[in-house]
Amino acid sequence: MRRVLHRGISEEIKWLLFFYSVPSKPVSNRMKVWRRLAKVGAIQLKGAVYVLPCNEEHYELFQWLVSEIISMKGDAAFVMVEKIETLKHAEIIDLFNQQREKDYRDIEKRLEELERKVSSIRKGAGIQNTKKLLEQFNKHLKEFEEVTRIDFFSSKAGRDFKKKIMDIEKDLKRISGAATKEKERTIVARRIEDYQGRTWVTRKKPFVDRMASAWLVKRFIDKKALFKFIEEKEMENIDKKNILFDIRGGEFTHIGDRCTFEVILKSFAFRDRTLKKIAEIVHELDIKDGQYESPESKGVEEILQGIRKTVKDDSKALEKGIEVFEMLYASKT
Repeated sequence: MRRVLHRGISEEIKWLLFFYSVPSKPVSNRMKVWRRLAKVGAIQLKGAVYVLPCNEEHYELFQWLVSEIISMKGDAAFVMVEKIETLKHAEIIDLFNQQREKDYRDIEKRLEELERKVSSIRKGAGIQNTKKLLEQFNKHLKEFEEVTRIDFFSSKAGRDFKKKIMDIEKDLKRISGAATKEKERTIVARRIEDYQGRTWVTRKKPFVDRMASAWLVKRFIDKKALFKFIEEKEMENIDKKNILFDIRGGEFTHIGDRCTFEVILKSFAFRDRTLKKIAEIVHELDIKDGQYESPESKGVEEILQGIRKTVKDDSKALEKGIEVFEMLYASKT
């Protein structure tokens, strides 16, 4: 009994070899045929010879393609063979798997940005616009399914990529559930006088949101505020008098699609227009959801990246970041 491998292809593999030629002009005809063959997963052996594993669908496809090429004043034919003398079945299958590996790798590159966002949320950077994250994921999932459809021999690359995409999907479902709860949270009004002489505690390796939030605290809430850096696992040992910020479960952290800077801004009801402009820059660099577009954002990010790369001490890095936001504020006032 024959065991089916994928989409009607059995272990007793036969191959369909497709030959064609089309006039050099118009070039669009040549590209049209090439795209059609690529879309159905055909691989090129030599010159204009393409191969697909034999099944009813591929046989019918080549019949239509022959007619189409003849209508272009070209010539085409295909044959079914049980073997190709110069290549073993395993070698041909490997050629298909190599091509699918390239296809999966292309999707993986486009998936990297989403992975970074999901990873950032898992590490406590706050919950972003889950609707946009899911839309981005579904787009990549569709691309993955399209490649899977032509992954005739269930390549290892496909199996590995499926595991990765399933893991991201699980993380997104958890994030989506957390986001629903997050929406139920409200931003509580705070009084500046209740936050004097306190130590503000956040995660190590400060960057955009933490630097901006620290500047906001020093500039408008408590000029004598102190800052401390911890690993998330150290949270339970923190003095209750200290204020946790931009860390999961902190007093001031992401709520909904607002970054920590925006939450502090709203908590203390600051209405300074310049602060609102800075909030948009911080949101754009930290959340990256396309809600705002600021021409200054890229320059600010590059400066802060420079600090991060050249200053290893967290306290000194934070000081320099605070200086950057102070100058940014002055430039906009």
